Amino acid sequence: MAAPTVSVASLTNPAKSGFLTKQGGKIKTWKRRWFVLKGDTLYYFKSPTDRDKTGSIQVETGSVCKLELENKKKKNCFFSVSTKIRTYMMYADNEQSAKEWVDLIVKAINDKKGGGSGSSGGSIAPPASSPSPSTPAATPTPAAATPATPKVETAPAAAAAPVTKTDTAPKSAGSDGKKDFSPRHLIAIAKGAIPYLQDEESKILEFWQIWSESIPPLEDLVAGQVIDYTVSASADVQKLTWRTSGPQNVFIQKMVDFFWNVGAPESEIDRLNDVGALINPAKIGSWIDMSAKGGMDGGWFFPVDIPMKNALESTDPGEPARKVQEWAEKHHIEKCYSVGRDMGAAPPRQTELRIRLPGADFSAQLAVALDAYVMFNFPQPPEAALQILNELKPSTGMNLSIITSSEGFVRLGLLIPKPSTTVVTKLCSVVNATNEELAALEGSLGTDGPTWVEYQFLKEGFGYGVYKEGFDVVFHYHVGDETNTHA
Repeated sequence: MAAPTVSVASLTNPAKSGFLTKQGGKIKTWKRRWFVLKGDTLYYFKSPTDRDKTGSIQVETGSVCKLELENKKKKNCFFSVSTKIRTYMMYADNEQSAKEWVDLIVKAINDKKGGGSGSSGGSIAPPASSPSPSTPAATPTPAAATPATPKVETAPAAAAAPVTKTDTAPKSAGSDGKKDFSPRHLIAIAKGAIPYLQDEESKILEFWQIWSESIPPLEDLVAGQVIDYTVSASADVQKLTWRTSGPQNVFIQKMVDFFWNVGAPESEIDRLNDVGALINPAKIGSWIDMSAKGGMDGGWFFPVDIPMKNALESTDPGEPARKVQEWAEKHHIEKCYSVGRDMGAAPPRQTELRIRLPGADFSAQLAVALDAYVMFNFPQPPEAALQILNELKPSTGMNLSIITSSEGFVRLGLLIPKPSTTVVTKLCSVVNATNEELAALEGSLGTDGPTWVEYQFLKEGFGYGVYKEGFDVVFHYHVGDETNTHA
């Protein structure tokens, strides 16, 4: 039986109501919500006119409400409500409002005990030993503390720890005169190698800069944590994808701030929270797409092993999701190694699943992949591309990228590991691209070649005039990892 709806209007004569910003549960993002304290229950809604609650916190004997005075960013505005279920962290717009909320919630707890305090305040537990609001209960590593707001304050990227690169890496120097080989620096150098990212008035360049500034600084990492960087480019470098990922507790808030800042709808930010709560990935990341014709898109991804059942929860229901499930069950595929979703302002939403192809050898894996082309109604790669693949014949290790939407299948990609320089040149010729700009990008990234080549097919109608539809060849480069060497 469904729980009865509770509207804001139905909660007449509340003890208090107003906006507070609340931290999520498993996914530690901050959301501004309309709170109503009525009796022994603290209800919260997305707006003051909502017809049903988003959630509620019921206080009981043993519950504790207290100010959290140790937070440096919102000193004296944070407070917590601890029940048998969990500890809820939230903050008010100012110190006086926070104290009023705490006083009234404490009173509700005391009234629940049957012994009203005789004052609005009651007894407030001391905050001295309480965890910082930026630290979730029972989590040893700190989560991001900056609240999610429609406006994000970005700081300059922190100086990154050097990582070992090949001799082809750019030899630019940092402020101390030492050569900087950090991935953070290398993607900035790579951006400088892309002609359509040189216009200072370009919206695409502005988009890239907002995204790059959302990457957490190295100081946020603790020992053993890593930030990973990859860049993908079409053979003619007319389309680029930038991806970065790292620990959930470090990345989540800056990711959400980025999505707010570029106008992602709140419903999709809620979707990120819902899928994150279901999967609870240790590692998460963000990506952006761009093209020379002005294409811009972005979203999130979880680069962790995920049961197919849970991964499909992130897709929009419909025939494509059903077909993917049917294909996976047919070939005994039980998990994917990455799931992601776009956060564009307009539907249809697109969800990507990346799957390791089963099979003991190249032929077996290729057969499973080609069956997906048939079941999902995609044309096979061109004969010239298949001929090169048959010559390459990787022993195993091929993957499949599947992108679905509520309006049908969007894109299918066959990923083949570690193509040689000769193979890269041949594949560029298949799509009538010279490899000069690709070679310039590789040089700026300091790589010794792509880690993957993807045979990619984008269905008609999903290029929106800014992305190439039909068959294309895309190269994926692992730029490197960053760690905080001072942690």
